[in-house]
Amino acid sequence: MSHQTEFTVAEAIVRELVNAEVDVVYGIVSIHNMPIYDAILREESIRIVTSRGESGAVNMADAYARATGKLGVVITSTGAGAGNGAGSLTETWNSGTPLLHITGEADSNYIGTDQRYIHEAKDQLKMMDGAGKTAYLLKRPKQTTSFMRKAIEEACTVPKGPVTISIPTNFQAQIIPENELIEVETMELTEGKISLPTAVIDKIVAAKRPIIWAGNGVIESGASKELLTLVDTIQPAVITSEAGKGVIPESHPLCIGNFAATPQVEHLLKESDLLISVGVRFRGSETNDWTLPTPENHINIDLNPEAFNRNVDTQTLLVGDAKIVVKEINRALETKKVSPQSAYQDEVKAARKAVRDDLRSQIGPYGEVADVMSEQLPEDTILLTDVTIPGYTWGNKLFDINEPRNYLHMTGGGIGQGLPMAIGAKIGQPDKPVVLIAGDGGFMVNAGEMITAAQEDTPIIVLLFDDGGYGILRYYQEAAYGRRAAVDLTNPDFVMMAKSMGFESERVTSVEAFKEGLANAIASNKPYMVVVDVNEVGVLEYEDSDEYIASFRPN
Repeated sequence: MSHQTEFTVAEAIVRELVNAEVDVVYGIVSIHNMPIYDAILREESIRIVTSRGESGAVNMADAYARATGKLGVVITSTGAGAGNGAGSLTETWNSGTPLLHITGEADSNYIGTDQRYIHEAKDQLKMMDGAGKTAYLLKRPKQTTSFMRKAIEEACTVPKGPVTISIPTNFQAQIIPENELIEVETMELTEGKISLPTAVIDKIVAAKRPIIWAGNGVIESGASKELLTLVDTIQPAVITSEAGKGVIPESHPLCIGNFAATPQVEHLLKESDLLISVGVRFRGSETNDWTLPTPENHINIDLNPEAFNRNVDTQTLLVGDAKIVVKEINRALETKKVSPQSAYQDEVKAARKAVRDDLRSQIGPYGEVADVMSEQLPEDTILLTDVTIPGYTWGNKLFDINEPRNYLHMTGGGIGQGLPMAIGAKIGQPDKPVVLIAGDGGFMVNAGEMITAAQEDTPIIVLLFDDGGYGILRYYQEAAYGRRAAVDLTNPDFVMMAKSMGFESERVTSVEAFKEGLANAIASNKPYMVVVDVNEVGVLEYEDSDEYIASFRPN
């Protein structure tokens, strides 16, 4: 095979994607990215998934990255096409997902001239920078190699996030001799030993009521095994962020899980003599808007030094990769005598049961729905929850996740992203069942991606909870004003719609019917939608603080 001596810019871009072990890209082809698509086609090793909208394409790449731990890649057109993906990029930024967004740009000589070149945006670079971690514009074709490597490295460097690269259309087919492609040397960093302060280990050994609060940083570093070893050694209560579900098996008797903002966990935190937080952001929704008490004796492990005192007070910050730091803590504890107290473990187990019992008492028949899911779905199921009442009241808590990367949710709070994310997760993990909990209002935002699921042969299961509108906003409006507006929706026949787009589907009106419907969906091994009639099964009463409701009323 002869050595290639010259490349187009598009080919150089694809070469760096291959070097980064990218095996699938998501997006929509346009006149402003055709050379890149053609280069991917000729290279032959990268799968192309065509979405029905740029926002959905970003969601697919995001979920693919979260489910696999790999780099997500999305390709869009310039201007309006890039802007269509911006909303989903904010979700990717919120979740800290490593993602490369490749977009076209107006011809280089038209950028910034206000000549209104086709698909031009006023300032695409600024627009994309505001939506993600950062954005770059390729200014010299000969810099393509170093440009690509810099962008990929930036996306994968903590704090991880989406990086947009804009490639002017007239550059993409330009031919460059290989010896003129500027390259950069990369250094291999080897794992070195770290030295932990003696006081840190002494605090851990002395603790009688320790708590570990684990987040997505544990998953990103691949530290679940090391964390479980630490749990087995010091026998703490384990609470997780929502993004940290599955860091250790949620079936573990000491794993309280994603229940931080509950009275039982608040009591444990008040009485605790040590908190070890690992790779967790302490988001407002999980800390009662940062009012949850934390022990003064707080050891925070995070790869990002800016995490220090960012959302909660920290006494000791250990900056480093969670896997390496926790492994070193475990090594140090091997020579120490740790004496967990059985009475404390019994208290933790009681709290674990109590938070679940309290939640079940509030959600009526949906506790049984969660039980059906737990009984029927395989343990390695990937669960996604869209922004919908069933998702963030019980779906994100009562279905145990026992493996890292098996739970994905909309971190930034944007509705309707669940469907394309489910598609991306299934493509990334084709051997695992993928189940989405969605609401009817949000689902329609990206409903067209159902046909993408069918075309790509991705047998996802959608559990669509249909209450005929934006349920949570109905509640807030009626609680705040005693009336409502723009929240009641006219919906299609979801079963007919699903069937027209290649899904099998059925509507259920009881828990017993749901049990049968889910079994049918699992057995079909095809894209399947179970539409749950909420008005028949039971409308979930949502509860929130009076102070929060009052914030919507005129002062």
